[in-house]
Amino acid sequence: MTRATAGTTTLPAVPPELIAALEGACALVATRATDRLSSAHDASHYLLTPQAVVAPSDAGEVAAVLAASRRHGVPVTFRSGGTSLSGQAGTAGVLVDTRRGFRHIEVLDGGALVRTGPGATVRAVNTRLVRHKHKLGPDPASEIACTIGGVVANNSSGMACGIEANTYRTLESAVLVLPSGTILDTGAEDADERLRATEPALYAGLELLRDRVRGNPESVATIRRLYSIKNTMGYGLNSFLDHTRPVDLLEHLVIGSEGTLAFVAEATFRTVPVKPFAATGLLIFSDLAGATSSLPALVAAGFATIELLDATSLRVAQQDPEATAELRDLHVDEHAALLVEYQEDSADALALRIAQSPEVLGPLPLAAPGVLSTDPTARAQLWHIRKGLFTAVAGSRPSGTTALLEDIAVPVERLYDTCVELTRLFDVHGYEGSVIFGHAKDGNIHFLINERFDEPELLTRYEAFTEDMVALVLSQGGTLKAEHGTGRIMAPFVRRQFGDELYDVMRELKALVDPDGLLNPGVLLNDDPDAHIRDLKTTPTVEVEVDRCVECGYCEPVCPSKDLTTTPRERIVLRREMERAKQAGDTVLLRTLEREYEYDAVDTCAVDGMCQTACPVLINTGDLVRRLRAGNVNSIEQAGWKAVAKHWDATSRVGGLALSVAKIVPPALPGAATTVGRAVLGHDTVPQYSAELPAGGRRRKVLQNPDADAVWFSSCTTTMFGPEGWEGVGESFQRLCERAGVRLATPADIPSLCCGTPWKSKGLTDGYDEMKRRVRDSLRTATRGGELPVVCDASSCTEGLHVLLEAADELSIRVVDAVEFVDEIVLGRLPAGRRVGSLTVHPTCSSTRMGINPALLRVAGAAADEVHVPDDWGCCAFAGDRGMLHPELTASATAREAAEVRSADAAMHASLNRTCELGMTRATGEPYRHVLQVLDEATATPRRSHPATL
Repeated sequence: MTRATAGTTTLPAVPPELIAALEGACALVATRATDRLSSAHDASHYLLTPQAVVAPSDAGEVAAVLAASRRHGVPVTFRSGGTSLSGQAGTAGVLVDTRRGFRHIEVLDGGALVRTGPGATVRAVNTRLVRHKHKLGPDPASEIACTIGGVVANNSSGMACGIEANTYRTLESAVLVLPSGTILDTGAEDADERLRATEPALYAGLELLRDRVRGNPESVATIRRLYSIKNTMGYGLNSFLDHTRPVDLLEHLVIGSEGTLAFVAEATFRTVPVKPFAATGLLIFSDLAGATSSLPALVAAGFATIELLDATSLRVAQQDPEATAELRDLHVDEHAALLVEYQEDSADALALRIAQSPEVLGPLPLAAPGVLSTDPTARAQLWHIRKGLFTAVAGSRPSGTTALLEDIAVPVERLYDTCVELTRLFDVHGYEGSVIFGHAKDGNIHFLINERFDEPELLTRYEAFTEDMVALVLSQGGTLKAEHGTGRIMAPFVRRQFGDELYDVMRELKALVDPDGLLNPGVLLNDDPDAHIRDLKTTPTVEVEVDRCVECGYCEPVCPSKDLTTTPRERIVLRREMERAKQAGDTVLLRTLEREYEYDAVDTCAVDGMCQTACPVLINTGDLVRRLRAGNVNSIEQAGWKAVAKHWDATSRVGGLALSVAKIVPPALPGAATTVGRAVLGHDTVPQYSAELPAGGRRRKVLQNPDADAVWFSSCTTTMFGPEGWEGVGESFQRLCERAGVRLATPADIPSLCCGTPWKSKGLTDGYDEMKRRVRDSLRTATRGGELPVVCDASSCTEGLHVLLEAADELSIRVVDAVEFVDEIVLGRLPAGRRVGSLTVHPTCSSTRMGINPALLRVAGAAADEVHVPDDWGCCAFAGDRGMLHPELTASATAREAAEVRSADAAMHASLNRTCELGMTRATGEPYRHVLQVLDEATATPRRSHPATL
């Protein structure tokens, strides 16, 4: 499938012969302005626009793409998560997106090994491994979004693995696609002989380079010194000392090569055991000297991780909503902190560590008592702060500036002097608010500065600072890149770190493996002294969500539209590109982007808010999309939907009646009718009817009880969509409460009320304001001014009520989801029953955002012997009616989860939101019900039969 756009002006035209060649090599080739520009952006401060974006499905297609690119003299760059900060993943040639076809994960040998594609994220792999009590050795802070391809390409390490369990040390084997097209499995028994047979010149050249390095004592000494600390500058020349066979040399030289030597189509890792017992603490010192002077004692005490935060980092961390009370209350002056953690195999071993901690911490120059906590919530708060520090700092930067995060490593004993001098350089060059944090145990620190690249004098400042920083690190015997890879940003300085001889070895290695210079030219090695200040990215001011984004890509794995159209990051960067085109007066490009944006970014956004759950600066791209939708709504639509809000009881019943009628006529008739309507009025206006949709539901009940314990706000989705089975969640919730002695009442006008989400998600502001007023007034009366809690039986509606009441400045009314309510109040009062054998559960985006998934699993566990949440769980994107307006969105969002559900073959399937149940039923072919319906049947005494089966 090829998607192309003609007529743009700023973007160079793509040669038709290149497109034809790529089409012959790969099934998915994209050359539209939207695809090229959205893929041009990553977390770095560089920006190059590709001529085409291709998404191969296997190693064979990658080899074919390389052949096509070589014939046309166009370079190739591999791109996965796009979290790299040093400029490794951009190109003006062909960009190969490795995420769609390479996400497979296979756990081997009981978790001792794992085989995975380059498109799988570190978090996804560790999710598969956790049940085997293992994990990957590399533990980068960006594990939610960074992929295995990037981990191998950058020789990732992280907070706990040091240089002992990084990618270089734990990679067991790999399937490589060489620039020549040769596909080599380094794990095969005859891999070395195959390399000799298929690539004889490469084989012989690797032997010569090995012997050259080993035969030079000065080279050996330099390598030993530089790789005794973290080092991702240049190629991994330690391979020549650690390995002998050419196939092993090649395999390990590819690690950290940043896509300049080969494509890693598959990687097999030796995993490390998970130490499940941990204690974490934030040790506060009066100054940096106190913190760094304490490192030897803490390292000797056996702490698994020791993370440094300087004073500015602490001030930023205090603003995090999840900051601990102790951190928020600290008056930060010149303080510094060390985040430390013990990790042990057993509770007894951890208890011993904690018991001995006063002897370890007592002599340290602490500014506050050092406390180690085993509480999961407190520990999660501390790690959330540390892992999100870069993006939190970057997200609060001045609009129009670019955040630059650098990382260096020095011998631990030189860390203090390096930090002091680095802070002085910030002052000298006028970088206010810069922060220093990182892996103090390894002498590895990160520092962040904000810069504008659209002003010449500021670019000159950045050049001068970089030169001073390089001189500082090298004078301290350090490495200029410890974790993030060389990239474009440090490529001109590789020679200075390694010297002429080893730099020449690197150049010969590149020419030997990639003689045409096809793979990622200019990255890792670059003789242009100004390469690091070319192709810099500027960030025009656009709007609040856009301006805060640092393009880290953390949001992408959780986005339901990621495999169909665009991700939150892409929605944001396209807004920046529109503004850039506008400022340049490029009306042709602007119109093109606006036209393509409508479907790719607005129509197919589920506005589910899952992006916010992953975003370190809490951007909800759904807010942006809702605002854009509101701008597309005319006054007639606003008035019409306001009228609907005033008559919601009748409207919802008409919707349910329409589905009931559709259910009793031949399915082809309503399907054809909606198809015609969509053709005339638009796919984003008329829902598509499909046969698996249920009949309509019943009008919601009104319950009156002056002695009620809670106000039941039943969802209007139960009126429009009938239940799975004879009765729905409302009846089940009532019975569960009756068994537990909990008394319910409803608002007197409940049939006419709604949480407001249908209006809010479509940008129908007038109708939303009308419903907001009605719900607020009704609930004030029903709850007796907030005396009673409001319980809603659909998670998306629960969240919608939270948002509506907050928007109405009504904060005295507590809204609780029915599942959470049952977990807290009802579950302990229910009789024992007959539990179902196995239950597959689909959490929802709203249950995730509200933090009630633990309650969901406890309720499910009370109803079933075995509860399974698919590893590939994600938002189903049904999103009210979005799944009927754009069925392709739900199909794409649920594809992987559906395959896992079908293979699990559970006895029953459940969720906690009616439309999500419909989406999952459509995707899997399995009937999904509300989890409270399952619990109702499991605790019924005697076991009930539905009237339909009597």
